[in-house]
Amino acid sequence: MERYDPLKIEAKWQKIWEKEKPFEAKEKKGVPKMMLAEMFPYPSGAGLHVGHVRNFTIVDVLTRFYEQQRLNVMRPFGYDTFGLPAENYAIKTGTAPQEVTKTNIDNFRKQAKRLGYAIDWSREINTSDPEYYKWTQWCFLQLYKKGLAYQKESYQWWCPVDQTVLANEQVENGKCWRCGHEVEKKKMKQWFFKITEYADELLDEIDALDWPEKIKTMQKNWIGRSVGAEIEFKVVDSGSDIVVFTTRPDTIMGATFLVVAPEYPGLEYLVNDDTRDEVMKYKAEAIKKSEIERQESREKTGVFTGSYAVNPATKEKIPIWVADYVLAGYGTGAIMAVPAMDERDHEFAEKFDLPIVETELVDRDLYGTPKVKYRMRDWLISRQRYWGCPIPIAYDKEGNPHPIPEDQLPVIIPEIKDYRPDNSGRSALAKAKDWLKVKVPVKDEKTGKTHLEEMTRETDTLDGYACSSWYLWRYASPHDQEHAWDPEAIKYWEPLDVYAGADHAVAHLLYVRFWCKFFADQGLLPFREPIKKLIYHGYINAPDGKKMSKSKGNVIDPLDVINDGYGADTLRTYEMFIGPVELDAAWDPRSVGGVYRFLNRCWNLLDNIAKTDKNLVIRNKTVKKVTTDIYKCQFNTAVAALMEYVNELYKNGATKEDLVVLAKLLKPFAPHLASEMLEKLKVDDEWPKWDEKYLTSDVVEVIVQVNGKLRANLTVDAEDLDDEQKIIDAALGLDKIKKYTKDGIKKTIFVKKAKLLNFVV
Repeated sequence: MERYDPLKIEAKWQKIWEKEKPFEAKEKKGVPKMMLAEMFPYPSGAGLHVGHVRNFTIVDVLTRFYEQQRLNVMRPFGYDTFGLPAENYAIKTGTAPQEVTKTNIDNFRKQAKRLGYAIDWSREINTSDPEYYKWTQWCFLQLYKKGLAYQKESYQWWCPVDQTVLANEQVENGKCWRCGHEVEKKKMKQWFFKITEYADELLDEIDALDWPEKIKTMQKNWIGRSVGAEIEFKVVDSGSDIVVFTTRPDTIMGATFLVVAPEYPGLEYLVNDDTRDEVMKYKAEAIKKSEIERQESREKTGVFTGSYAVNPATKEKIPIWVADYVLAGYGTGAIMAVPAMDERDHEFAEKFDLPIVETELVDRDLYGTPKVKYRMRDWLISRQRYWGCPIPIAYDKEGNPHPIPEDQLPVIIPEIKDYRPDNSGRSALAKAKDWLKVKVPVKDEKTGKTHLEEMTRETDTLDGYACSSWYLWRYASPHDQEHAWDPEAIKYWEPLDVYAGADHAVAHLLYVRFWCKFFADQGLLPFREPIKKLIYHGYINAPDGKKMSKSKGNVIDPLDVINDGYGADTLRTYEMFIGPVELDAAWDPRSVGGVYRFLNRCWNLLDNIAKTDKNLVIRNKTVKKVTTDIYKCQFNTAVAALMEYVNELYKNGATKEDLVVLAKLLKPFAPHLASEMLEKLKVDDEWPKWDEKYLTSDVVEVIVQVNGKLRANLTVDAEDLDDEQKIIDAALGLDKIKKYTKDGIKKTIFVKKAKLLNFVV
């Protein structure tokens, strides 16, 4: 037989799959479904790297595994295409983001097909396709109608280079997560989604999820529910008061000072002529820091405002300070400091020589109003970018917002020549003068008649997370012109059975859960949790252990590995063998070669098929081990079991049945090679089953011959080898032996040591 040529074999099967489209999913009544997807990628110009391959291959192994079990499997694919990279490239080169995105998608698709992924390409989606973002805008309008999409003015992080607001998690050490430039705070009117409306349900349902514990813990911490009370402190010589939130109202007797956040809305009324300059200078410096920095800082800083408040329990006058360890968005933006009971308050009191009073606890309902607060804030979704989904809102002459009617969707992104944002705080969309003007129907409250009124479009675009908060449902009916998702298709396919990724542990996963619950409340989804099982895997790093990045020049292109002669099957199998799925791993070129040699050995077994079956026990053990490990997502040990099985086949000889099992078990990892082997063996790919009776160590096989020729295999307990007559009787009961011995037996030869029984007829 010809030598193993992965590139030739892979080209053959990829051509077959392209023509026959075996992975296109259709609804089949009565057949259990399985829907799997990965967190879809941003198609950068650099294309896929071997880190992406791990993510996609995990999903593909499971896809093929379930297909071989004859479930009705759907594995779709899509691209998260809005965002700054394409916009920045457009600014730099003048190439439209639409054009760049198309080129990058074509490259990604080509790479995915070279890797042999079992993708239903008929369900491919792209978030910057107007036919997709039409429905993103529709989703926005549903939230707007229910008051869950709203505007408010607040301080936001602003990147002066990218000319856009940033979410808290996009600010790292006071700098923009993407360009690295120092950020600043701006007071701006922005759009938000009211995710806090669902905070309790988002938190309470976490424990029931089949998700990794570390991800569930991260989500719990991010939501951060606190049960406590709001207490009013009267400001001395003022008609105002300060409301604080505390989880320990019973410690009020020990409150010796108040602390307000630098952004506290009433701060200017707490200062006097002596303290104003110092307080305002402190505020200006504090709001430059990220909330994470402020929370994690070891050095406590603060300034006395010059005002005092009255402790309602002790009636004593206590000073009011401003300090950046208090956050404006948590609670009321003000706290009562109890330095005898709280570590942060104690550090602050010691530094500024403030009283520390040991005191008794009081009844918790005695002071204040019971309240529940959350660390999680409403989701800031405005972005001052051209390359994003336009927000379907227009403003009248008084500046009041009006929704764009659903029959006018999508609000198409206009083509412009200059993509560069300016200092106006608006995106480059503001340069499309004709596009800005739109006529919106307005109902006259007095007459009840509707008239068209010329308005100005919103120039902010949606945060990319909005586009990825509902795409899992679009997969069910990606070409539906009437709905964001077809209700009947959703009932069949959703919720998603398996979701894989290595990023977005908090934001994306919380947002998609939030939207799922909202649309379930509107009667548009028949479930409240979108994802049954989450696989959160580690990264594949460069050989030196550092994270792969284009800027470091250490990215490994999967096509380079394939075209070097190793092929896609080697790359796929290596990435599953590299280590436990949940851990990071460093790329090792030597191990790639080892996996290539293993696949060669699988192929070469076809050259010499044995007739004597000596592998019944190891064969059944391997089927059980690989099956169980794939269910557990322990792919590395599944591959190791296959390697051990191949070693045994070389030692004992491999029958056709041995090779059929090998090819079937190998197919999820190396589908091209396995398909070729199965074709040569003339069998289908249905997943094999194991028999428990062959898995105990005290079971042995006896070879049964007639006139020296193998006619059957007999499985017996090891202890029965001492009972020759019992073995003879069992062998004579086999149908394969009966037809040869029906005319009588001249002689019976049993060799216990060789586990061989021969009937001479």
